[in-house]
Amino acid sequence: MTKILDRIETMIRENGSGLYGGEAVTQTQHALQCAALAEKEDASAALVAASLMHDIGHLLEPNFEAGLERGEDLYHEDLGEAFLETYFGEAVTQPVKLHVAAKRYLCATDDGYFSKLSPASVHTLKLQGGPMSEDEVRQFESNQFYKEAVQLRIWDDMAKDPKMETPDVGHFMSYVKESMNAESV
Repeated sequence: MTKILDRIETMIRENGSGLYGGEAVTQTQHALQCAALAEKEDASAALVAASLMHDIGHLLEPNFEAGLERGEDLYHEDLGEAFLETYFGEAVTQPVKLHVAAKRYLCATDDGYFSKLSPASVHTLKLQGGPMSEDEVRQFESNQFYKEAVQLRIWDDMAKDPKMETPDVGHFMSYVKESMNAESV
């Protein structure tokens, strides 16, 4: 268990030092801000952990930013879920997997949502399939964790403030540890 916790902490702390997809924050800042917003709203340990690790797929793929620049969707949500599912249950992995779909969902169901997206998020929305169709909305809402994914998405959109102060990665690792599968502990 200690090995995977150390790996996750190192990935967020060290691999996330580059700017995040055209935003004014680094991957690390973005992850910490998202987790801090979840913690501030008294989210469950699993949702705080998911918020911290929602973009871990970016950190697993060394050429992620180059792919975005070429107009490729590297499906970081799927990469993240595949990495995390060995150690965490669906309360962590499903919001991670669904946070991109949640953006598409909100664009389809909330008239004011699109106008709140950053230019970088508008760009990736196009790569990710644009707003959901009515059938996709119904399918998305059938997932047990869709509400958590939507909440994570809202924090994700807010977690792009270069001036926001947060605790460090170590502070949030207790949520990660608490959320691990019993067999991983």
